[in-house]
Amino acid sequence: MIIKQLSIFLENKRGRFTEVAQLLGREGINMMAFTVSENSDFGILRLIVSDTDKALNILRNNKYAVSEADVICLHCPNEPGALGRAMGFITDAGVFIEYMYAFSEGKSANVIIRPDDLETCHKVLTDNKLELIAASDLYKL
Repeated sequence: MIIKQLSIFLENKRGRFTEVAQLLGREGINMMAFTVSENSDFGILRLIVSDTDKALNILRNNKYAVSEADVICLHCPNEPGALGRAMGFITDAGVFIEYMYAFSEGKSANVIIRPDDLETCHKVLTDNKLELIAASDLYKL
């Protein structure tokens, strides 16, 4: 269950995130999960949206530098130790995590993972009976 994620490079300038959020909103695209990281010159907005292909086209047509990447969404209990257990399986399999971000609601959490080896990460999580969320299910949350 691989999910498509968009990464948008934004100048470190007031209002740049607002522009993207408003642009996507006007086009009926929902931002399901996102994270923003930055350095002194630019930021990277990583997000999962309700319609990846449409968002990709809209952003490119509006001159945003945007790329697409495959990620995994781990669904786990929102309780102490749950993520550590899952990460132990990933680490023991020799998979490096490039980055990850999470969101939780009530008793469950969803962790977006960008591993260096997507196939191995997916296999080790499913082999250990951990729940992965499909893109279509993530959009329903």
